[in-house]
Amino acid sequence: MSIEIRNVTKRFGSFTAVDYVSLAVDTGSLTALLGPSGSGKSTLLRIVAGLETPDGGEVILSGEDATGLAPQKRNVGFVFQHYAAFKHMTVRDNVAFGLKIRKRPRQQIQARVDELLQLVGLQAFADRYPAQLSGGQRQRMALARALAPEPRVLLLDEPFGALDARVRAELRDWLRRLHEDVHVTTVFVTHDQEEAMELADRVAVLNQGRLEQVGATVELYDEPATEFVMRFVGDAHVLGGTLVRPHDIELRHLQGEGSVEVEVERITVLGADARVDLVDGNGSRLVARLRRDELDELDLERGEILWAQPGRERVFD
Repeated sequence: MSIEIRNVTKRFGSFTAVDYVSLAVDTGSLTALLGPSGSGKSTLLRIVAGLETPDGGEVILSGEDATGLAPQKRNVGFVFQHYAAFKHMTVRDNVAFGLKIRKRPRQQIQARVDELLQLVGLQAFADRYPAQLSGGQRQRMALARALAPEPRVLLLDEPFGALDARVRAELRDWLRRLHEDVHVTTVFVTHDQEEAMELADRVAVLNQGRLEQVGATVELYDEPATEFVMRFVGDAHVLGGTLVRPHDIELRHLQGEGSVEVEVERITVLGADARVDLVDGNGSRLVARLRRDELDELDLERGEILWAQPGRERVFD
């Protein structure tokens, strides 16, 4: 199912959480809403789910206006950061809950739950209670429960935010594989750029309620539309009054046009590449990324003075 958000605005008192946002999500795609805290991404997700009512604009689901529809009539699955599990129910009963309230036949419920438990790898934990599961297992249970009624859209609000780094990395890989299996249109909220770039087909970057840019991850990194996107998606440093990516910083022993004098603070070899930490005359720190052959040719030493210049300049309005 496709999603189209048209000129949506949402205010809480004098605070504008979502400011005239328009966004299209293709059927079967995996889209990330990326931005810092307070950027409006979770509010936008809740508007799509019907948990918040916009002050202006429309939400179109599969070509039909769903702006005024109740959440239960949108056929949308929603997964929160903190699982929202029924503690007194087993894993099996948690997953079956949405099907039972829809009064599906018992055999159909059992078959669907068995299918989902196998899909998320929780067959052996079906009779356990949420408190007996790890954080990653509880989140997989929550995803299975959201998928049980076969929603047209799956919405995930910071689904891995409460987990440690190792479990988050494992679940990111698992969610990508799960999406390839079920192909349900999925939108997830995150403030983690690595998570967005690893998982999503397309990323929508929000800032202060406004949509800054939408595109594939490589497009956001290589062709940022605004200074905010340049700074938020990937590393960026100010060099000679312009923003520059670490791999676009050129180091020279001789002064060139537009170059800035810098001192080498540290050199770190990272396999085929190298990281060179620098500090300029104003005390500002920046990092250059070089290939090993470039590093060998420069023959740098800690404390050495040289010149840095942007290999590619980006100027934003």
